[in-house]
Amino acid sequence: MLTRGAVLRETPGRYEVAELEVEDPRQGELRVRMVASGLCHSDDHFATGDQTPPILPFAGGHEGAGIVEAVGPGTPGFAEGDHVVFSFLPVCGRCRFCARGLQNLCDLGASLGTGARPEDPASFRLSLDGQPVGQMAGLSTYCEHTTVSTASVIKIDPDIPLEVACLTGCGVGTGWGAAVNSAAVRPGHVVIVMGIGGIGINAVQGAAHAGAAAVIAVDPVAFKRESALKLGATHAVADMAEATELARSMTNGQGADSAIVTVGVVTGRHLGQGLEAVRKAGTCVAVGLGESFVRDGDFNLHELVLYQKRLQGSLFGASSPTADIPAQLEMYRQGALKLEELITTRYALDDVAAGFDDLKAGRNLRGVIVHSA
Repeated sequence: MLTRGAVLRETPGRYEVAELEVEDPRQGELRVRMVASGLCHSDDHFATGDQTPPILPFAGGHEGAGIVEAVGPGTPGFAEGDHVVFSFLPVCGRCRFCARGLQNLCDLGASLGTGARPEDPASFRLSLDGQPVGQMAGLSTYCEHTTVSTASVIKIDPDIPLEVACLTGCGVGTGWGAAVNSAAVRPGHVVIVMGIGGIGINAVQGAAHAGAAAVIAVDPVAFKRESALKLGATHAVADMAEATELARSMTNGQGADSAIVTVGVVTGRHLGQGLEAVRKAGTCVAVGLGESFVRDGDFNLHELVLYQKRLQGSLFGASSPTADIPAQLEMYRQGALKLEELITTRYALDDVAAGFDDLKAGRNLRGVIVHSA
């Protein structure tokens, strides 16, 4: 069938809407009519060239929710009409990492670099003028219809609005888990969150939920600082120097228990600032991405070793999507997790490029594409 989707034809470039052909689902696959898709910096990295698309054309979008409209043959567990959220990281449930409860590190994640099917890097489900089109994270949620592997699909209750549920497919779990799992925030901790976008605002929510005594939000944009104070931050400042001094003033000069770095394009300087801000045996959590081939660093190795500090990477907030996405949606139901408040602007699919302009200008916590019926 034909569908419309936002694609990159070159990189650096801008997303543009084109008519694509989407294949029917095979065994272990679903075709989903998209309802909502989050605008995430990860998709913009491919447009700017910070990250290299595996194949061009490349259809973007990895944070989304929709309704199943076709189920591949021999594919149990799903039916037409099911409401689903996508996990941008597929989960096999069988590999060494899944077996240890580390679903975010599932071996199927290696397929994300191909734009193709998890089991076959030469097999594609989208095409444009006869050319195969790569799917962001095997999903391409910026398409009105998409065919995906069931390894990337979480079925949810139909009473949860899909416009808010879509956020749990990346931004919510990545930020929340960075605080709760990767930083291991505990009651009484002092936490710094650097960068208050779609990821950082959920790190703020996660740290507050875990019982942090102080959550210091850092962002140069006043609107984002104000939003952080409404969603769990106790303090909000414009730069890391001020945040570091504030944390030290609360801890007898020792520093924060953790600093979570969620800026849009991370550099070694950002990580160095995070490490400098934490106490002895404190943790700096690296969440945001930078340029693929840059290996810069700006750390005080003396402090890293002798103060026993920890630099911790965090992929999808060290989440296990099949357990954590339903749990987060239940917290939303109970009022313990704010989702609707994260959405700053809703866009039509044709406005996807403008949505990314707003993202880079700091106008949104999260922009969401609402697909037409």
